[in-house]
Amino acid sequence: MAGWRRLAAALAGAAGVAALVAVVVLATAAGGSSGGYTVRAIFDDAGNLISGENVKIGGVKVGTVQSVTPTPQAKAAVVISINNPGFRDFRRDASCTIRIQSLIGEKYVDCLPTQPRVEGTPLPPPLKKIPRGHEGAGEYLLPVQNTHSPVDVDLLGDIQRLPERERFTIILNELGAGLAGRGSDLSEVIKRANPALQELDKVFHILANENTVLAKLAVDSDQALKPFAQVRERVADFISQSNTVAQASAATRGSLQRNLELFPPFLERLGPALERVQRFAEATTPTFTDLKAAVPGLDKAFTSLPGFSKSSEKFFTNLGKTAKVQGPALVGTRPLLKQLSKLGTSALPFTKNFAGLFESLRDTGGLERIMDFIFLGTGAANGYDELGHFLRAEGAANNCLSYFVTPAGCRRKLFNTGGGSSSASATAASARAASALDSSSMSVLMARTLAVVDGATPAQAIAKYPGPETTDESSPATSTSGAPSSSSAQPVGGSTAGTTYYTPGSEGTGADGLLLNYLLGSE
Repeated sequence: MAGWRRLAAALAGAAGVAALVAVVVLATAAGGSSGGYTVRAIFDDAGNLISGENVKIGGVKVGTVQSVTPTPQAKAAVVISINNPGFRDFRRDASCTIRIQSLIGEKYVDCLPTQPRVEGTPLPPPLKKIPRGHEGAGEYLLPVQNTHSPVDVDLLGDIQRLPERERFTIILNELGAGLAGRGSDLSEVIKRANPALQELDKVFHILANENTVLAKLAVDSDQALKPFAQVRERVADFISQSNTVAQASAATRGSLQRNLELFPPFLERLGPALERVQRFAEATTPTFTDLKAAVPGLDKAFTSLPGFSKSSEKFFTNLGKTAKVQGPALVGTRPLLKQLSKLGTSALPFTKNFAGLFESLRDTGGLERIMDFIFLGTGAANGYDELGHFLRAEGAANNCLSYFVTPAGCRRKLFNTGGGSSSASATAASARAASALDSSSMSVLMARTLAVVDGATPAQAIAKYPGPETTDESSPATSTSGAPSSSSAQPVGGSTAGTTYYTPGSEGTGADGLLLNYLLGSE
């Protein structure tokens, strides 16, 4: 029976231990980094700070200290848990300071998630998380540069108990032995231990960055105060008169006090009125901007308005006289207007057809086709080569011309200079053309031209139709040989041929010059 009792007691103890372990595990899981916002702050010294102490922001408790452990760098790692969800966003410029909470030595951690800044300024990035494989993995790291560990009051009190000489000895012995060769560390500790020194260092850093502006400010201030130095008597008199005004104001301080009491309500009522004035000014700014641009024109208009008014008087007077005269005439045009109305009604079908004709010409490109016909016809009758313009066809009309019919046949010239049937055919064709030509009814020049066109050479044409070339009154004077009387260069194709010139040949080459003159339209 006793064995069963001992067994039951052992089982009950084991169950209690298991329950206790479960409670500890659940508590740890609930208060760990996964359930809250945990910050690992590194301090130079965390003396008398223990787990469970408060973490405050602006004097309000937002979390607790979970643990205080040393680091390999001889620092103190304080793990704090932020339980208030509204303060779980520490930034890179966050800071924490260990402060005394009571006279018995209790301490707490006073933190600031981010430094105050002007509204609208972007926030710094959040704190970095400690990566896996390092102590405090998953926690947010607040470096030692952002923490402060002030010297405790009791330590200062202990030093104050000793005489001055012994205090100085302690400073030399203890600090000298502890900080030998660690001047840079001492400098950093002093700066981090005193927030005022940190702020002063920031001020000096800002002033160093603005040294150019400060130098310019000093120069400008010297220039600004120089005129005051020249009128220092007036400045002194102003100060004296200001003293007199101040004495008079002091004599009526009751009224001034009443005015100052009424000034805040006046400002409260003035605010909405100024807001309305501001909205009115914003609404009228574009109008006044345009009006400013139009001011020169308006000024000129108003300046010219009197002269315009004086001139308008004569105009309106004459207009009235004209209206009296033209009134009956306009009334008399009513029958004409009626007849014009009838004419318009009668002409409506014709105008519709006429409009349809022009619309058809526009839509089908009739005008373009007419212009194409004129252009192509002109191009068919006129040619252009490297020498200039020449005529493919010549239209002559005078009293010396007669109409005759020449049968059309094959008159092509073969590239055969050795004689034979082709040469004989050309000679026979020339003879037929010569027989059909009535030399008495046309000029020698026309006869020679037709002979050349018919296949004869220029020499044959001259030999067949000897004699001087006759021209009409509009033609330029020519010599008996058919060449122009002047041997100077002439423009190719007449006076409108541009800049291409040639010099006519001599009388020995009159046949070639004749053909060239014909082809170029110089005759």
